[in-house]
Amino acid sequence: MSIEHPGAHPARPPASPAPALPDLDHCIIERHDGVYGDPSVLGTTFGAAIDRIFATSYLAGLDYPLLLKAIYGAGEPLPRSPDGHVIIRLASAIVPFSPARRSLYKSVKINRGRAEYYFEPVYLADPGEPDGPGTPARLDVDEFIADMWSKGIRFGIDVEAVRQAIDGGKSERVTVASLLEPRPGRDAHVIEVTSDLHRSDAPLQLANGKLDLMAFQNRFPQVEKGVRLLKKIPCVAGKPGFELSGLRIEPPVPKDTEVTPMAGPGTVVEVTAEGEFLVAQHAGFLNVDSRSGQISVGDKIVSRDGVSARTTGNLKLTGDFEEFGEVQEKRVVEGEGILIHADVFGSIISRGGMVQLNRNLVGGAAHNARGDIRVKGVASGSVIQASQGEVVLNRAESCVISGTRVTILHAVNCEIMAEDVVINQAEGCAIAARTVTVNSAGPRRQSEMSVFALQPDSARLDEVIAAMTARVAQFAVLAQRRKDEMEAMTNEPEVRKYVMLASKVRKKELILTEEQVPMFQKMALAAGPALKAIAKVSLAVKAAETEQQAGAALVEELVRQRVDSAGVSAVTIKRIEGETVVRSMSYNPDGSSIYDLPAKDIKLRLRTTRAEGDMIFAGEEGALDWKSGG
Repeated sequence: MSIEHPGAHPARPPASPAPALPDLDHCIIERHDGVYGDPSVLGTTFGAAIDRIFATSYLAGLDYPLLLKAIYGAGEPLPRSPDGHVIIRLASAIVPFSPARRSLYKSVKINRGRAEYYFEPVYLADPGEPDGPGTPARLDVDEFIADMWSKGIRFGIDVEAVRQAIDGGKSERVTVASLLEPRPGRDAHVIEVTSDLHRSDAPLQLANGKLDLMAFQNRFPQVEKGVRLLKKIPCVAGKPGFELSGLRIEPPVPKDTEVTPMAGPGTVVEVTAEGEFLVAQHAGFLNVDSRSGQISVGDKIVSRDGVSARTTGNLKLTGDFEEFGEVQEKRVVEGEGILIHADVFGSIISRGGMVQLNRNLVGGAAHNARGDIRVKGVASGSVIQASQGEVVLNRAESCVISGTRVTILHAVNCEIMAEDVVINQAEGCAIAARTVTVNSAGPRRQSEMSVFALQPDSARLDEVIAAMTARVAQFAVLAQRRKDEMEAMTNEPEVRKYVMLASKVRKKELILTEEQVPMFQKMALAAGPALKAIAKVSLAVKAAETEQQAGAALVEELVRQRVDSAGVSAVTIKRIEGETVVRSMSYNPDGSSIYDLPAKDIKLRLRTTRAEGDMIFAGEEGALDWKSGG
């Protein structure tokens, strides 16, 4: 849709003198060197003054961009004088705009924010020959601006395009003005201010310079206390646009953002003169919740990507670890406290802390050096070993299990070794422990149900204690004999006399004269062989006493082991459902763990040593309540 603005087209203007110049407002001053504007009065007041000028006149030598800046504030900054004052020199002069000249300027076409004007040769009517063709005339840029202003087009006039069209003298339609689109601002946003936020999935470089292709360089970043993690970049307002009429077009309001919702546990928002930052409150592992966008720093690593060759590789961590994805086969997770929410097909190795698997452990392994292991799902075809802790399972099938205490609801075809074992239902298992409590026990297909009551073999330990006690006594006798020899040699008159005299000389209780020195030296020579013999015997005494003390300490340790292993062994089976065999199994009470053995050794010992030990029970039904010594 276009809008036509008709101009006045009189056939011949009346012969009258040129109109007088308008009365100037106080904000516009005409001097001999040009037309100036008052920089203290700008905007709409200034625009109204220009309206009054353009109603009857135009500004010769007009600085159109400066005019727009003074009224609308659009464009480059206002110029300043050498002393820093703002200068607004609008034009060279104010010139009357006669109706005859104004009639040369035709209508303008406005369409979609653009004003088009059709340039063509113009003729000024001759008052002496009204019906004649008129006198050829030329348009003027300054007059054009004044005429467009009176037609409502005030902003966005392309002065250079108008000048070229006038100078070209061609008949053509030219876009003489365009609206100014608003310039959008910049939304507030958050940027990273530390490289520690990023993971490094490059292969891990080992100490020998080789690369471990199964592990990543830095899968879980760590940060130090006080490190700035994120910085808020404030929003920046956009610049307004203007319609051809000079109406202001406001830009979209930029969106703001807050850093506070991103602050998770272990982080805090700090506002300083440099800006707003998200800062780590303490050293730890960096965790980013992809759903909430929160960043937290804690002692525990939280991962949601799973453990695989693609996502993480093998992990060797220094803290606690929580994983929501699967641990795939042949992948190893080593750390301290480990919590896995999905299935595990690989190996879990803990140096200490709780190992908890909330789903299944299938064909994998779980080891804990100092802590418990709990599997809430099914453990199948796996190795589960807690060197100094409890193992708690819901259901175990074809597993090798060991720990200080093992508690299982349902165990099938498993080899289990521990101090204490408590099982609700055991089928086809081989169990060895000091105390065994089973509610229901029986075979499973081709697997026998075997229970071994571990009992210390104290006979050998008693023999060692007796031998070491006799050895300690021998060293005591030898030490006393050497002491007697040393005392006899020390009591020799010459030796005794020299030793007493030498002691006084050494303590400066006796000062020898020059005549006594040679005599003292002779006594030393005479007692020399005896003193050497005494020193040799003294060393023998010390050696015998050292051996005696070491032997006594060893005997004490062996006796302690004997006492510690002297507890009662017990087997309780409340219901026997099928052939079940219970035997005793001896172990060496040397202070080492009776259950912390390699998995293959546990399986070999429990499945191939049935003939060893005394038979306690063999039957297909009934119950058993047995204690050693009972």
